Amino acid sequence: MLKVRLIIIFSIIFNSLYAQSPKREFRGVWIATVKNIDWPLAPGLTTQTQKDEFREILNFHQQNGFNAVIVQIRPSADAFYYSKKESWSRYLTGESGLAPDPYYDPLAFMIDEAHDRGLEFHAWFNPYRAVVDTLFLPEDSTHILYQHPNWFLTYGDRIYFDPGIPEVMDYVVSIVKDVTERYDVDAIHLDDYFYPYRISGVEFPDSTSFDLYGQGYTEETKNDWRRENVNKVIQMLSDTIKSVKPWVKFGISPFSVWRNKSADPRGSNSQAGQTNYDDLYADVVKWMEEGWIDYVLPQLYFPMDHAKVSYRKMLPWWENIDFKGHLYIGHGTYRIGPVGRDSAWFNPSEIPNQIRMNRRSDKVKGSAHYSSHWFFNNTLGITDTLRNSLYKDKALIPVMPWLYNLALRVLIICLYI
Repeated sequence: MLKVRLIIIFSIIFNSLYAQSPKREFRGVWIATVKNIDWPLAPGLTTQTQKDEFREILNFHQQNGFNAVIVQIRPSADAFYYSKKESWSRYLTGESGLAPDPYYDPLAFMIDEAHDRGLEFHAWFNPYRAVVDTLFLPEDSTHILYQHPNWFLTYGDRIYFDPGIPEVMDYVVSIVKDVTERYDVDAIHLDDYFYPYRISGVEFPDSTSFDLYGQGYTEETKNDWRRENVNKVIQMLSDTIKSVKPWVKFGISPFSVWRNKSADPRGSNSQAGQTNYDDLYADVVKWMEEGWIDYVLPQLYFPMDHAKVSYRKMLPWWENIDFKGHLYIGHGTYRIGPVGRDSAWFNPSEIPNQIRMNRRSDKVKGSAHYSSHWFFNNTLGITDTLRNSLYKDKALIPVMPWLYNLALRVLIICLYI
């Protein structure tokens, strides 16, 4: 009996220690630039102020125990870096097409500063969004919106690339390829915006491209065509990134629900109003099973016991997908406290308990938090909890051995050419 008790005690101690401080764990934070959510704090700030702000962000998150930043470098067909293809972002300089003055390349600067602090840099792209608000069109006459107006569609108060046009697919891939070639990024990252979230009663206006390029599909199977359009881009991106730099990771951060079980027996026990597969035409499970992505980071921005999309139920669903890459989890840290609609967000242990649940899983390799500036508020002590407890001990980035093996094979081939 004593032996059994000792085994139980040691098991509890071991599990507690493991849950507190894994040796390797992805700890990311999103830094959003669209509408100046996280950085810069306002458009048109001086170069020095922008640099000072970004250094402060990195120093802060380094102290909080993070080891990766996911930085939005292309929020809406614009650039936070020097590009021959797209205009400088208005969120950077206050006017689209206007370069920083005094000049600097923000992306090169951000990557260097992140690496100097031992932080991975994941370059975050929005592939299809072109204009966030139709009331504020780009001032730059050379903007891609004006160069190829037939590539774009207005849906609600936003403008999007039409994903059904082959030239758009090639263009999106060329944008990512350009950054992968020229900058020392650790990863290419896409979030949950593929086809836009559905507006109730409003059909996405892609009938022209469907008539031109939807051969083999009917109106009844149009959604399959849309999914295949996104599938093509994801596969093209995967192939392109690995052909340029085999060691660069490719990750996707989809909405939390692939499909509800009510629509598909493979789906999750959830009642989401919109899903990746049925509304965003993003078949994330296919991308995982095909090995097109190196990590998936589902945005499980819901409380543990949410009535319709429960964190407690969604986590094991994602764990059970046959995926050889890494599974990270996205936390809705921005929902903590008064901004949360659910009373669960008034519980200071909600996010910490989610992290602890992750750590009890063999499949989950870490987390990311949306988004940076909420940690400066330290709502309900979330920053203190990470810095002084859950992230107190530094963690290494989880290793992706398949990338190293691929890079080695490419190197050997190059040596023999």
